[in-house]
This record gives sequence, structure tokens and C-alpha cells, in this order.
Amino acid sequence: MKYSFKIINNDSYTRTAAIAALALSLVCGFIVIGILFLAKGINPFYAVWKIFSGSFGSSYGIKETVTKSIPLIMTAAGLTVVFRGKFWNIGSEGQLLLGAAAATWVALKIGQSLPSPLVIFCMIIFAAIFGALWAIVPAFLRARLSINEVISTLMFNYIAAELVSFLVIGPWKGTTKYGYPYTDDIPASVMLGHLPDSRIHYFTLILAVILSIIIFYMLFRTKFGYEIRVTGENREAAKYAGINFLKTTLLMAAISGAMAGLAGFGEIAGIHLHLTSPEIISSGYGFTAIIVAWLGKLNPLLTIISGFFFAGILVGGDAIKLSLGLPAATVQVFNGTILVFLIIGDFFLKHRVTLIKIRQ
Repeated sequence: MKYSFKIINNDSYTRTAAIAALALSLVCGFIVIGILFLAKGINPFYAVWKIFSGSFGSSYGIKETVTKSIPLIMTAAGLTVVFRGKFWNIGSEGQLLLGAAAATWVALKIGQSLPSPLVIFCMIIFAAIFGALWAIVPAFLRARLSINEVISTLMFNYIAAELVSFLVIGPWKGTTKYGYPYTDDIPASVMLGHLPDSRIHYFTLILAVILSIIIFYMLFRTKFGYEIRVTGENREAAKYAGINFLKTTLLMAAISGAMAGLAGFGEIAGIHLHLTSPEIISSGYGFTAIIVAWLGKLNPLLTIISGFFFAGILVGGDAIKLSLGLPAATVQVFNGTILVFLIIGDFFLKHRVTLIKIRQ
């Protein structure tokens, strides 16, 4: 007698089951991370305590966590849109960088000649447009030519990074930066204000929260949001219902890319104040936002909470790199492990795996 596994869709799970699956995924992820710490000869409980005490255990840590949560919330809220539509945009990192470059160009070109509110508005618009354009191209390739968007959006990250590197060591290299690969600083009049004794650029924080609420409403209360969700659940059913697949794909990709571009605007106008190397502009926000979106169950409102949580891991990760002497890739390993278990947990929540006998 032979046996085989059969996978059955399970669409009738309860909210309690979803919460339990999420909690179990996180626990399993932390157990594996603990094993990795043990393999390095580090007490895992002490390491995890150092991570969370470094981010949530002091006023400075909390402020830094809020600061790093801004681009995560902004980018992850946009990713919930495309992920709901089963368009796997892995290119938010590149879209953020293009938004940062566009915002810098606007500030340097017209920052001294126009009123600052108008310049900031133009920076926002250009950052959103260029972020959207960088997402629309792979979306068109997927919708028209069936080119895998995971590969194309991932490759676009590297193109964007190399483009930014070229700009800061080439034509945009600042004359006031003593040869360093930076542009000149944007005018002081368009630099975003901060909360006292912090780097929290409150304008972008408020914008991220407001846009997350708007995207939630769009996804679950509008016709377009319904079309996105139907397209993601069953493309053939969407076509039968008269939903334009190309239009829907391009629009949801544009929204996702624009949100990442806005995150890039915030990093320029609120943190760095000039364009510089890609790895400095973004601490892997575009990739971490993927995990933020999944932890938030593809709900834009929940990404506000999960964004704050993962920002804490980024801040705490910097702390343990110094105090425990761990390599810089530690945070990426941490985040990647959590993502893997979130995906596994989501799979077993939405499917039942049964063992069946095969008749011979």
C-alpha cells in the first residue's frame, strides 16, 4: 500500500486560527534564530533581550525605532495592494531609491527659486511618479508578456542602485562635499522638521499613517479594491467579470511604487538631506517591508504595528552588532527567518494537508 499527501484549500479558517498561526510562526522563527545564536556561542535569550532592550528599552531607542518605522510603514502599505492582487513586487528597494533621487533633483534644481511649500509638494509628486514608473515597467512585462515579476522587479533593484551610485560619483557629485560620493545638501527651507531631540520627521510619519488608512479604505471599500482582490484570487474569474487585467495590474503596481518613492522622499528630506550611496539611503527598507506586509496579514492598518515592530528589530540589530560583535548580515538573517516561517504559517492556515492511500 502506497501513501501520498493531498493538499486541500481551506478558506473557512477563523480569526482565532489566523492569530494562532501568526503567533506560532513567530515562535518557531524565534526558536530557529535562537539555535543560530547558540551555534555562534551566544546565549539566545540574552541576544533577543539585547535586541528589544536596544530598541524599546530607552527613550533614544524608541525614537530611533519610530524613525525607521516611517519608510517601512509607507512601503509596506503599498505592498499590501500588489500582494493582494498576487503581483509579487520585490522591487520596492529600487523604487525607494528612484523616489529619493527624484526628490533630490527637484530640491537642488528649484529649491532656492520657489516657495518651500511648493518645492516640497513637487518633491513629493516627483518621488511618487518615479517610484511608480519603476514599478509599472515590470507590471507591464508581467501583464503583456507573462514575464515573472519576481525576477524583473528584483533585477530593477540593482539597476536603480547602480544608477544612484553613478549619479553621486558622477554628474550629481556635490561641489561642497570634499570629494565624497554625495550630492550637495538640499536647501534648508525644504528640510522636514523633527520632533524635539529626535530624527522623527513627523510630516512623513503623519503622511504614512494617513495613506495607510486611505489604502485600507480603497482595498476593502471601493470597486477598484474589489477588482484587485478578485484579480489576485482568480484571474480567470476576474476576466469573466469584465475586470481589465492590464489596467488593474498597472494601477496597483503604480500605487505600490509610488508609496516606496514617497518613503525615499522622506529619507532625503527628513534624514540624509542629500543623495548618497544606496546602502546609506536605505537600510534594506524595501526588502524588510515585504516581511512587514506579511506580518500585517496584508492589511494596511496592521502594517503600522508590524512596521514599528520590525523597525525595532533593525534598531536592536544595530545594537547587538556592536555589543555582541556579530556580522552586519545578522539582521537580514533574522528578518529572512521570520519571513520564511510567516509564509509557512500562512500556507498551513489556508490549506489542509492529508495523507491518503493510493490504490494500486
